[in-house]
Amino acid sequence: MVAKKVVVVGGGIVGCLTALELINRGCQVTLVERNVVASQTSGESSWAGAGILFPLLPWMYKVEVNQLALAGAAIYPRLCKRLLTTTGIDPELINCGMQILAPADALTATDWCLKNNVPVQANSQGLFLPSVAQVRPPQLLKALRLALIHSGVTLLERTELQALNQSEQLKSWQTTTGETLEADQFVVTSGAWSFELLKNTAQQLNIKPMRGQILLYEQVGEKLPHIMYKDSFYLVPRQDGLLLAGSTLEDVGFDKNTTEDVKLTLQTKAEAILPSLKNANILKHWCGLRPGTPENLPTISAHPSIQNLYLNTGHFRYGLTMAPASAQRIVNLMCD
Repeated sequence: MVAKKVVVVGGGIVGCLTALELINRGCQVTLVERNVVASQTSGESSWAGAGILFPLLPWMYKVEVNQLALAGAAIYPRLCKRLLTTTGIDPELINCGMQILAPADALTATDWCLKNNVPVQANSQGLFLPSVAQVRPPQLLKALRLALIHSGVTLLERTELQALNQSEQLKSWQTTTGETLEADQFVVTSGAWSFELLKNTAQQLNIKPMRGQILLYEQVGEKLPHIMYKDSFYLVPRQDGLLLAGSTLEDVGFDKNTTEDVKLTLQTKAEAILPSLKNANILKHWCGLRPGTPENLPTISAHPSIQNLYLNTGHFRYGLTMAPASAQRIVNLMCD
């Protein structure tokens, strides 16, 4: 039996895991990325993010968002173990827990946790969720890139595709340099850029880039043992003593520049939660572009009018968390 040829468009976390899932189903996979696969320039939001494997404040989201995020989070322990074994790169999965400071909706939050079997502990600071885990996105993506290569996925990097025109069936896709990519199936996993690729087709994707800025601190003194969260802001400690502080949600199009005013705002919030950061060095300040969608709901489906074209995109804040379960869901559609 000849292996099905599939082109995956987009080399961030969602695209990488979709490609691996397709390989596991016996497909021949080419992964196309406008920059470099599994890098800061490809996985804008996944590389730049905090790596928290939990839907922040899930009691405020739709059931569908939480189901996909929790299903994805549950896959990470075995995924990270497999990546460490096969690549030698540790994605740094840590079951560190998360402290939610003074939540205004503590009763609603506690009720949701109890109903969904999520451990929760009330304390003097608010609520502590001991089962919340994190990974380190750059490490995870490095491991995934190596796993893709070991698995035989063809990487086409620094390759841009033309915006797709409406048709009944997709058999090939043109690059901006005139090359033709032929396949049995195509799947778009390109996050914030998905709208640009599909804007001329019947699929009206409600996706736009949303910038998020974040700081990296070098902690001083006693290290923070768990994630801290307050009013849409988090502190995430890493194994090596570094600490992330973020993030913002800015509607500025595809502008990937950091700004000094936001840096100051992030500093102020971080120091209010952890005063010792006033004496800590800020090592880095960066940003990423999330694929913003209404209510954090991604599109995971066949294209409504173009045969052989599938969509796995628009995961907004939870692309990294949802990615493993999203990959399984879209590949089930493609391979059934």
